[in-house]
Amino acid sequence: MKNRCPWAQSDPLYIQYHDTQWGLPVHDDQRLFEMLVLEGAQAGLRWITILKKRNNYQAAFDNFDPDLVARYEPKKIEGLLNNYGIVRNRLKIFSAIENARAFIKVRNEFGTFNNFIWRFTANKPIINSWVKPEDVPSRTPESLSMSRDLKKRGFKFVGPVICYAFMQAVGMVNDHLTDCFRYRELIG
Repeated sequence: MKNRCPWAQSDPLYIQYHDTQWGLPVHDDQRLFEMLVLEGAQAGLRWITILKKRNNYQAAFDNFDPDLVARYEPKKIEGLLNNYGIVRNRLKIFSAIENARAFIKVRNEFGTFNNFIWRFTANKPIINSWVKPEDVPSRTPESLSMSRDLKKRGFKFVGPVICYAFMQAVGMVNDHLTDCFRYRELIG
């Protein structure tokens, strides 16, 4: 049996996500946008709630194509607000649309969103060496800096804790515990 991070041992969805995605560096703009939206949707909820709704989110938000999401009109927004397959929080839904618009501006300025966002870790993953779950921080100076910059650019639901969760999810930091099999795989 593989040794995993403690949070990823209770549910098959957690295990699959942990083993194949969490902490793996992501450089695809559309996938980065997806994770930014999902991390914002998760605020105040458990991550498993979002994982269970992820396919519904992908369908509801046009596979997280920021160009499409940025152009959502009232009828589409009303459909999202009535979609039981996603978290129907008005602020979170509107933030996804506003974030798509801000995302496009950043992409236009930096060439890609990837070029912009990875600057916060000097364009490479931060490799941590946590032994116990309680060692893992909920925010860092990098996530605080990212949060401030994103907010300045018009992004919503991007506080430093959400930004750190995003950084963990897209592999900007390796926060697998040192005895987790993924820790060694990801540092190669």
